[in-house]
Amino acid sequence: MELISVNPATGKELSRTQTLSAEAVEAALSDASAAFRRWRATPIRERANVLSQAARLLEADAPRLAALMSSEMGKPFREAIAEAKKCAWTCRHYAENAERYLADQDAESDGSRAFVRYQPLGPVLAIMPWNFPFWQVFRMAAPALAAGNVVLCKHAPSTSGCGAAIASIWRRAGAPGGVYQDLPVAVDQVPAIIADPRVVAVAVTGSTRAGRAVAAEAGRHLKRTVLELGGSDPAVVMPTADLDKAVEAIVRSRTLNNGQSCIATKRVIVHEAVADAFTGRLVAAMQALAVGDPMDESVHVGPLASAAARELLAGQVAACVAAGARVHCGGKALSGPGYFYPPTVLGEIPRGTPAWEDELFGPVASVFRVRDLDAAIALANDTVYGLGAAVYSRDEAEIAALIDRIDAGCVFVNGLVKSDPRLPFGGIKSSGWGRELGALGIRELCNAKTVWIA
Repeated sequence: MELISVNPATGKELSRTQTLSAEAVEAALSDASAAFRRWRATPIRERANVLSQAARLLEADAPRLAALMSSEMGKPFREAIAEAKKCAWTCRHYAENAERYLADQDAESDGSRAFVRYQPLGPVLAIMPWNFPFWQVFRMAAPALAAGNVVLCKHAPSTSGCGAAIASIWRRAGAPGGVYQDLPVAVDQVPAIIADPRVVAVAVTGSTRAGRAVAAEAGRHLKRTVLELGGSDPAVVMPTADLDKAVEAIVRSRTLNNGQSCIATKRVIVHEAVADAFTGRLVAAMQALAVGDPMDESVHVGPLASAAARELLAGQVAACVAAGARVHCGGKALSGPGYFYPPTVLGEIPRGTPAWEDELFGPVASVFRVRDLDAAIALANDTVYGLGAAVYSRDEAEIAALIDRIDAGCVFVNGLVKSDPRLPFGGIKSSGWGRELGALGIRELCNAKTVWIA
């Protein structure tokens, strides 16, 4: 079987990658098992040196890596440059902080000495998506490798070139053979890899549907999982908000990565006192964005990643409109080559439609009017998802209530939701479980071993 990569800006094929045979998969698993025994025994400062070298390579190669990202999944070139640099930041963060994060933690125990020691688990299967083809991998791999685990990465088929490039970076950074392996395999090969006793955990970033399937398979074999899944993040805009700053942040959040981000604002919940003023500014800002070739640095929004992704989004918007939603701007796929969809704003959205119930993965902002704070919180929580939320207000009591009562893995006040290597990241409900990044992220794939000494 071949994994095919297509340039979404042109619709033309870029490359084909042959999937691994059963024998090659077995060899990779054997290499990972042997590598883990050596890597876990490698002093943490030596592992940190590998991460530091990876950071240096990411920064030095950023233009080339960015061009690869843009060609394989369509993200604007300047955003791809920023993605490579963010990966470097994360590698450097764990190179500098892993030893502190993993230090023994003393505990009270009736006068006896007791502490918690964090030790690596073993080979981890990483199942990674196409939308942030470098960031999602390094977000998981940097802390996992720093802790002494080894990684087998099944990347998305459409971004096979990125998967191979990431493996090359780790090799050139000095990671020994078997410590990080790119695993180009088909979906039907994954259950057997999860079941293999040499694989001790699975980390997934992707859709809720994919996360459920992997978690079910891992659960059958009692394998630890970390799931970062879909989201339908709310942004609550209250009357005291600075509307210009709120619009700027929400437009950025909704159109970053061509709107294909799990933590993007998708439902904009606006108090009726400022709804008309806010919506007018939002529509004007969305209409001002340039759509086109992602390699053109004047372009804000490139293509969706595939024909199927654009077809799905167009169908979701059409279903909303058919049910009575209003299109303030955009709303129809652009003609011509590539998989372009314009920045779109929907309003007057009925309950039960895709914009209310589902995740819209593209540059579509759904605006909802509410009468008060309680209604805003109720609507923010009226979703199966719970990844992130943004709050725009200058009222301290409102902010406190929104932080406390919104069901999400993170709440950002007066700014767009983003991941940061210094902070734990992850969701609740159908957005997954477990945390990446920060101290919690590196410990997620560790055995927290209690030690008691009389």
